[in-house]
Amino acid sequence: MDHRAMDRRHFLAGVGVTALCGYIAATMPALSAAAAPQRKIITVAGRRMRVVDIHAHCMVPRVAEIVRGTNIDPGNFNANQVLNPMRTPERLAAMDARGIDVAVLSINAYWWYDANRDLAARIVRTHDEGVAATCKEHPDRFVGLTSVALQHPDLAAEQLEYAVKTLGFRGASVGGRIAGEVPSTETYDPFWRKAQELQVPVFMHPNKADGLVNETIFEGRGDLGNIIGNPAETTLFLSKLIFDGTLDRFPGLKICGSHGGGYLPSYFGRTEVACDVRPNANCTSKKPAREYLRNQIMADSMVFTDEGLRHLVAEMGASQVVYGSDMPFNWPDTIDLVANASYLSPAEKEAILGGNLIRLLKL
Repeated sequence: MDHRAMDRRHFLAGVGVTALCGYIAATMPALSAAAAPQRKIITVAGRRMRVVDIHAHCMVPRVAEIVRGTNIDPGNFNANQVLNPMRTPERLAAMDARGIDVAVLSINAYWWYDANRDLAARIVRTHDEGVAATCKEHPDRFVGLTSVALQHPDLAAEQLEYAVKTLGFRGASVGGRIAGEVPSTETYDPFWRKAQELQVPVFMHPNKADGLVNETIFEGRGDLGNIIGNPAETTLFLSKLIFDGTLDRFPGLKICGSHGGGYLPSYFGRTEVACDVRPNANCTSKKPAREYLRNQIMADSMVFTDEGLRHLVAEMGASQVVYGSDMPFNWPDTIDLVANASYLSPAEKEAILGGNLIRLLKL
């Protein structure tokens, strides 16, 4: 049996009875005051910071019941491998230990992009109701993003409107590609138009660049599908939104690329000159590429080094960088990296740690 198929079977078997990787169950008890660890307080220049995390993974266990017996049942289930357990009380304890005040919950992997319209509608509604229940239980600690069925752009627009207006969600989460296609063409405009109309951001999370390159190229040491593939997929997604004119058609859009925006900010000089120096570039973008990077595109802080953060802010501006943890994965945390950065002013530190998201998400 293919090991990935086995992982998917274990995944669906597990989510029916437990909550994996912060997978949310509305029945989970709140963390009691007696059990809660000391909450870390983040300060800058003597002022308490409100830290907001844009990059917090979760999943709703009961979605297993929705997909059972469908074309995305075990064996065809295109989900991530089984992940480390983290229930809601564990997540709150981990947030307290780091100094995170608010986590923005979203469901990733986007395996439901293979679902037909009816099934996709049921999956996303189940996800949204599960996330909404947890946000309602802990309204001071969680807000949600809907992870829409982007393969059906008009449905995705309806899902976004319902999530924002009815459930109180603050935006959407999307993957980098749908059936191999980056959603930068006019086919996907109904969704982008709705995001602009509602004035909510879209958080983009990659899926290991599956199908983007030769299927075996990332095999072997180093987990390169994640380490190289994820930022490569994010870079492709953001670049196409620039060059295909998506950001021109919807100048009010705010897109946040996970993992530091992929490789886009780190090698932006090449992107910046592409339309001028490459005769076959065929760009439809109307403005210099840097204008999109400094206005419509944002990135989380997951670059992990002092120099990486300095460069990210230098290229994008502090107004375009936000804190992300990738919880519950065990990446290095960047709160102290931001708070201790000698090259950032107190105002810039406050913006990155929470201020930018407080304004963007209307917290």
